[in-house]
Amino acid sequence: MHVLSIREMDPETIDSLISSSLEMKKACRSGGSVPNLSGRVVGMLFLENSTRTRVSFEQAARKLDLGICVFGVQGTSMAKGESLKDTVLTLRYEGIDGLVMRHNCSGAPYLAARFFGGPVINAGDGMHEHPTQALADAVTIAEHKPSIKGLTVAIVGDVLHSRVARSNLWLLSKLGAEVRLVGPRTLLPRHPGHLPVSIHYDLASGIEGADVVMALRMQKERMDGGLVSSMSEYALMYQVNARSLRFAKPDCLVMHPGPINRGLELDDWTADGPNSVINEQVENGVYVRMAVFAAAFESNNGKPKKSQKKAVKA
Repeated sequence: MHVLSIREMDPETIDSLISSSLEMKKACRSGGSVPNLSGRVVGMLFLENSTRTRVSFEQAARKLDLGICVFGVQGTSMAKGESLKDTVLTLRYEGIDGLVMRHNCSGAPYLAARFFGGPVINAGDGMHEHPTQALADAVTIAEHKPSIKGLTVAIVGDVLHSRVARSNLWLLSKLGAEVRLVGPRTLLPRHPGHLPVSIHYDLASGIEGADVVMALRMQKERMDGGLVSSMSEYALMYQVNARSLRFAKPDCLVMHPGPINRGLELDDWTADGPNSVINEQVENGVYVRMAVFAAAFESNNGKPKKSQKKAVKA
């Protein structure tokens, strides 16, 4: 089983992965049993900077007794000019069983999946998708709300460059939420009619009555000049803070996939305040990636034996 995008995933699979993630969390916290995937090795091919995603995949692998090999551009022959295809084939024939891949080019994990032979998990590709982050966000919402169906979720900020936003809008809409994209015209999709969302250029109206407000990082490294007049003006108009949150529901969840530019997308009070579940998003990322590893390997030539269980410390 590959995990390449949420858009191609059916709601039943999404629900199954959310439920499995919650079971992994319960087991890890209580000292219960989780699948034991020892004997398999997963390659971590991170060709773009990452802290949260890379560490959470490594932690998830260790909790499942998966062996890991971590690679970056400087640690592979790609630094010498080798193509991505040949790097993937090398990993395949050196006995790597699964591949987690982060790449700055949209669609790169799809190329890897064509040639690798084992499960490929997309850890973020360009401006396309970040499926496991969206699953972690959904798990966090599910822990605080009776159901995702019927919720109003406002995604605020640099949607244009955000793979997290794309994965979330597909996941949340598939599970029955109303999704709003909020931000300046230059940072929102150019053809929103193809997406299951509504578009809002005003922050107050965009988050009015929202159950969840998710701020996005301003991805300055992907921006061409002129998309916003200045960062200070952006913060004045679109920062999620105590003043703007008055328009959302009193018990709304404040989320951010990280890393946060404090003082720009969120102020300190909001990032650390009572409505914030940002740290829970980080923690749940580990359990989601455990669930994804288990699903990927169980469906890929050889389901782990029922006896292959391990107890984890609480």
